[in-house]
Amino acid sequence: MRDAAIDFTADAPITGDLAARWNHGSRSVRHNTDPPIQVHAYDEHTFVLRQNKAVHYEAPFLYLFCGNDRALLLDTGATEDPGRFPLRDTVDTLLQGWLAEHPRAAYELIVAHTHGHSDHVAGDAQFDGRPSTTVVPADLASVRSFFGVTDWPVDIVRLDLGGRVLEVTGCPGHHKASIAVYDPWTGFLVTGDTVYPGRLYVNDVAAFQESLDRMVAFTQSRPVTHIMGCHIEMSRRPRRDYPIGATYQPAEPPLQMTVAQLTAIRDAAKVVADRPGVHVFDDFIIFHGPCRRAMPRYAVRRLWSRLRSRIADYGQARPTEGDPP
Repeated sequence: MRDAAIDFTADAPITGDLAARWNHGSRSVRHNTDPPIQVHAYDEHTFVLRQNKAVHYEAPFLYLFCGNDRALLLDTGATEDPGRFPLRDTVDTLLQGWLAEHPRAAYELIVAHTHGHSDHVAGDAQFDGRPSTTVVPADLASVRSFFGVTDWPVDIVRLDLGGRVLEVTGCPGHHKASIAVYDPWTGFLVTGDTVYPGRLYVNDVAAFQESLDRMVAFTQSRPVTHIMGCHIEMSRRPRRDYPIGATYQPAEPPLQMTVAQLTAIRDAAKVVADRPGVHVFDDFIIFHGPCRRAMPRYAVRRLWSRLRSRIADYGQARPTEGDPP
């Protein structure tokens, strides 16, 4: 049985729902009652998932795009244990629901990654042995081979999910195998850890600048609705991030960023290119190089955040809304 093909080109990009109140953790990790994975449907074919900060403080966002013939899962989170982080069960449930509405005799799943850092690939093993599933290793050679990239990182290649044709390009600088993925149906440009409302860790500043230049140019020729990263680390207070390792972020800004914010990050990266260190801006922070001088301050903030959580665990403090320490 096959349902009628969905037209992923008409009226694209569509207007979906991003009015999500993301699970932002709890002052008391021990008493956190949020599910291990929050699922938000942007539309019936597009899902944004967030890992619970009580399961892992990185709390990465993952993306599931459904096409007529196959789905793409971008990233697998920061935790391998399916008992603590049931990613495969969650994805299977979402796809079963989608297939109930859009029957197909066969349906594939591609598991790929915005980049290869551990908080984006830890759940890969959960998909071992899953039928009709391809897990793309996150090393550069495998990424280039699977997507058919000849001229890395300049090529813009197509990934056809069955009428829903994504565009994929390299964006190294944070990680040598980082990719950006554009979905014309939603207008999402998924940027992984290269661009998001948080700490942008730059390992190769020249590659980072070039990637940002290409992404800004890309947005000038496509209708990009939202820049979608994989973390939130800033607070709503300008120039203020949550401590590294925080498990409670009650005043988060939206996940989605604008093309104007992407351009601001590009411009800021140029300004600080020859100045290694931590550079703080309203909506993001650029960590250029190892930033050894800043690490003690961040370590103190992290310890204080953990202490507050531990006090709350023992009932001596209540969760409160507000800015980070």
